[in-house]
Amino acid sequence: MTRDYQQFPDDENGDVLWQMYEDGNDLSDLHEVEFSIVFKTQELAEKCALHLLQQEQKVSMFQEDEQTDGANLWILNIHINMIPEHEDIVDLEEWFTKIAGEFDGEYDGWGCMSYIYEDEEESPNISS
Repeated sequence: MTRDYQQFPDDENGDVLWQMYEDGNDLSDLHEVEFSIVFKTQELAEKCALHLLQQEQKVSMFQEDEQTDGANLWILNIHINMIPEHEDIVDLEEWFTKIAGEFDGEYDGWGCMSYIYEDEEESPNISS
């Protein structure tokens, strides 16, 4: 199939969505999309998480493994059930980038579980 650049623009988000489509994901179904913001301290991550909870967002948070420079970054994930459309993802990225800046964090991208569907082999008929 030829890529529809209206639906899958030639940018990083369009590339990810196109790959999901090519892998057999039904992009007209709801997916849980996870957007991430990185913070240097737990306190900053918690302040941002509280703000997002007040915006009725579903969030999770964890401390990343120690980096080579000794930093222990905090990752705040925002989980949104949505139909993954390019324009909506771009809008949410802009919103989360703005929020990240307000809380001295850095927007780090998005992702979601992608399932690769393969044709199931037919099981042999067993009769007695």
